[in-house]
Amino acid sequence: MFDLGFAELLVIGIVALIVVGPKDLPVLFRKVGNFMGKARGMAREFSRAMNDAADESGVRDMQKTFKSATNPMSSAMDGVKDAAKSMTNVDPASNTGKLSAEREAAKKKIEASAARAAADRKKREADEALKKAEDMEAALKSDAAPEKDA
Repeated sequence: MFDLGFAELLVIGIVALIVVGPKDLPVLFRKVGNFMGKARGMAREFSRAMNDAADESGVRDMQKTFKSATNPMSSAMDGVKDAAKSMTNVDPASNTGKLSAEREAAKKKIEASAARAAADRKKREADEALKKAEDMEAALKSDAAPEKDA
């Protein structure tokens, strides 16, 4: 609401100190603070009352309706989603239902074989890493053995 920087507040404080005097300045600031608190409380209560009245009168529902009407992309996407839902509800006894079940089974088989292949690959990589580590340790031991003899 008000955009007061530090410089403006400093000027206001100095003017208040000169006009009111140092003795009455804390009392003035306390009264101004109480007034601001009461004003904010009244504004908050007014805003809450207006929101409650809007809820009771159904303005929020109308607002949602207007927003959906003014946003054609959202309305179109809702239509597409509804159409997709109606397409996915297929009778299992029909040819489409049978084909859908076959595709679902094939999908599960592919996922299972892919998971198995990934597990095998990771096991193979782990075995290779273990063999490499063992070879490196053996090389370290063989390098350390001649040094002890010397």
